[in-house]
Amino acid sequence: MTHRNTWKRRERKSARAIGAERNIGSGSMGRADKTRSDSTHETIYLECKHRQRHAVVTLWDDAKAKAKKEGKTPIVSLTQHNRPGCWYLVKDSDVEMLVATLREAKAAKDQPLPGQATFLENQPRSTVL
Repeated sequence: MTHRNTWKRRERKSARAIGAERNIGSGSMGRADKTRSDSTHETIYLECKHRQRHAVVTLWDDAKAKAKKEGKTPIVSLTQHNRPGCWYLVKDSDVEMLVATLREAKAAKDQPLPGQATFLENQPRSTVL
């Protein structure tokens, strides 16, 4: 069994990483005037889970081993049937790289690739007489 100070320490560290503090008694208090988030952050609801093992982290470990062989950064994209969007599982040290990559991909999507003309640019011009 995990010692109570261990998960409290992890909650504190996670909260501080987003510029907040650990919300003491967050899950057990159930007060309507207080957030049940594990942090005091104004806009982020933080839920911390400290376990001996998480199945999704085991999935990430597998991706990490494969990525290492190719010299790449492991990121697991989780999707669920009939639910739009996806969840990215990424190591905390790789978050900034993922965000930058997503921004670059979005910017590139908004612009044609080099040498790629749009459909209308390739159409012959017609004149009306």
